[in-house]
Amino acid sequence: MTDIWISAVGLCGSTVIGSIIGFFLKELPHKVNDTIVGYCAGIMLAASTLGLIVPSYEMSGSWIIVVVGVMTGAFFLNVLDLVTPHLHTITGLDPEEHKHNSHLNGVLLFVMAIALHKLPEGMAAGVSMSASPLGDTDWSVSMGIALQNIPEGMVIIAPLLMAGVSRLRTFLIAIGIGLIEVIGALLGYGLGESSEFFLPFLLAFAGGAMLYVTSDEMIPESHTHGYQKNATYALLLGYVTLLLFE
Repeated sequence: MTDIWISAVGLCGSTVIGSIIGFFLKELPHKVNDTIVGYCAGIMLAASTLGLIVPSYEMSGSWIIVVVGVMTGAFFLNVLDLVTPHLHTITGLDPEEHKHNSHLNGVLLFVMAIALHKLPEGMAAGVSMSASPLGDTDWSVSMGIALQNIPEGMVIIAPLLMAGVSRLRTFLIAIGIGLIEVIGALLGYGLGESSEFFLPFLLAFAGGAMLYVTSDEMIPESHTHGYQKNATYALLLGYVTLLLFE
């Protein structure tokens, strides 16, 4: 149980660390940003396949469970994207400013998209911890997500500040987003521990959710500014990096 708390706090802490860095580096050059995102995408690909989907098949021996779990996880994230709410009250700005500031609405959707993905990402880490044999904890998924959280934490800061949100409230929002991942990690761990029969499906579900985020957001984002070659090689390096922990 100690390991899951270490993982949960580490996931939250990496988001907070990223946000602190974001206060000092408000805008990274696209070349650097795309390289970092590509590297994190490679880590996420390795973590989702090697840390979640492969163990799901090894435990169940059924490709049906793996395929259904992966597709359900991806569909779950797709639905979350479609129903992302406009939680304008989190900014503390005047309602009229929301009404006449379309840029702010876009910023909030961006921040909420990141926040919503934290729950299944945290669940992925929690499920992977519950799947590990006693005394042989698999940290690869938690490490992969934690590394990805740092640049995510960084990119949350600048848009909110530019939209007029105070520095204190921006930092509190970043902490709140990190805490969502703590909830997800504990939830995933509890579900995995409570049902060995359900665990292979949960592993595949978490892997599908991570693959969705990687394919739908991270890789396209790293290829939009003309530095796709840098991002591609960084992705390969990130994938190989996590192989060293397997």
